[in-house]
Order: sequence, then C-alpha cells, then structure tokens
Amino acid sequence: MAKRLFLFLLTNILVLTTIVIVWSVIVTFTGVSGSFINGASGLAGINYGSLMIFSLLVGFIGSFLSLGMSRIIAKKMMRVKMLDPNGQLSSQERAIVEKVHRLSRTAGLMHMPQVGIYQSREVNAFATGPTKKRSLVAVSSGLLNEMDDDAVEGVIAHEIAHVANGDMVTMTLLQGIVNTFVVFLSRIAAILVSRLVREELQTVVHFASIIIFQILFSILGSIVVAAFSRYREYRADHGGADLAGRDKMAHALRSLKSRTAMAQTSDLTDDAAIQTMKINGKSKMVSLFSSHPPIDERIARLERR
Repeated sequence: MAKRLFLFLLTNILVLTTIVIVWSVIVTFTGVSGSFINGASGLAGINYGSLMIFSLLVGFIGSFLSLGMSRIIAKKMMRVKMLDPNGQLSSQERAIVEKVHRLSRTAGLMHMPQVGIYQSREVNAFATGPTKKRSLVAVSSGLLNEMDDDAVEGVIAHEIAHVANGDMVTMTLLQGIVNTFVVFLSRIAAILVSRLVREELQTVVHFASIIIFQILFSILGSIVVAAFSRYREYRADHGGADLAGRDKMAHALRSLKSRTAMAQTSDLTDDAAIQTMKINGKSKMVSLFSSHPPIDERIARLERR
C-alpha cells in the first residue's frame, strides 16, 4: 500500500519537476532573462508578480494536460475493453451499457459516457474524462463476477454521479491551485536558502533547493487534494443514492467492504492516479493521505441522510 501512495505523489512531483527543469534549460541555452522568475523588485529582491505568473502557468499546465489525456491514459493503463452499444455484445455487456445510459439520462447528462470493462480480480469501477461530454465509465470483471445486479447498479450510479458533478474538472482545478503554490513557495524558499551560501555555490544550491522544497510542499499539498477527494466520495455516494436508490447504494458499499481483501492482478495498472478515480480505495495509509474515506463511515453517512 505504501507503493500506491508513493506512486501517486511521485506522478505529480515528476510533472512539476520536469517542467521546471525544461524551463531552466531554456533559460540557460537561449539567454532568456531569469528575472521573470526572480527579478530585483519586492521584498528580499524577489519579483513576486512575475513569479506568481510563472507558478500559475507551471501549476496548471501539468494539471490540464493530465485532464485532457485522462480518458486515453485510463484506457491504456487499465487495458479497458470498450463496449460499443451498436456492436456485438454479450448479454452481460449489454446490461452494463444499458445501466450506464439509463442512469446517465436520469442524472441529466446530454452525452452518454463511453462504457468499458477491464480485466482484474479487484471489485471496483472508475469514471474519468476531461468533460461531461467526453467521459468514461469502466467496471472491473471482478465486480461483475462477484456482485449481484443491485450492487453493480449502485456502483455504476456512484460513478455516474462523479461525472454529473464534474469531479474530474474540479479535482484538476484544485490540483492546479496546489501546484501553483508548490512552485511559488518552493522558488521563494530556494532563493532565500541560496543566499545563505557563498556566491559560487548559489546556482547549485538554488537548483537543488527547488527540487527538495518542491517535493516537500507537494507532499503537504497532497493532503489538501486527498481531503477534497474524500469529500467528493461522500457526495458521489449521495448522488448514487439519488440515481439508483439509497438501498442499492448502501448495498453496493457493503458489498465492496466485504471484498476489500480481493487481490489485484497487476502492479502499476491499479496504482497512482487511476486509484483516485475508483469507487473503492484500499489504502491503509495515514488517513490524511487517503483518497477514499472508510467504507463504514460512508455507509453511516448514507444511512443518516
């Protein structure tokens, strides 16, 4: 489970670090003025306005690139078999497509999500996509084999609620804001630290400090993102209850709870960013970093509603 958290944090950190390194190379080899980042105005000689603009660009570029490619990446990583509603489908596949489309219409979606199945013994499902018009709902073969029809409908309703709520876009905006402050604060900290050493060492110390502070602030920022992720799971549970009925949604959560020990069939395909898209997060890590709240608490909130 530690690997899952590590990979999730590493993905975001590497995106930010890569952009910073590429920018540094451009500055070095093209002669572009570095004053855009740390000019000679403001407290401690830092140009905060220019630095904030740079931080906004870096912070949101990575987030929106990830959002734009989310559906493609998910299909590739999870090896999703796409179900064409107009093609040849088995009775089970046809039933899944019909459930997704029926619940989507109930949720008021004008464009039907793409529907797929991925091969995995885990009992899970996920929704992703850059917009409501270009969304994907995928369920695992384990979910179809282990759950009854009512539980499957509750799980799909939960995922449709994510799409209807626009959670993918909201998470992207939040991650972009967090990334912006990570870049902004790590640069300021790096500038201040580099001024504590001899002039000939300042360039090396400055660059190394950026990487170190970026990693530290990214870890802290992930706490904020994880907190919102847990909140959106509660909201999607309630949305799923509105679509499929509270009994089916609660039944789906209880079924997930009873199967949380199911083994996963792959190493990386069930990790990193994909894990936050799913209805059930299995991590036992510190609750501050968990993308999903405990299922018992989700069931209790649903029943108190």
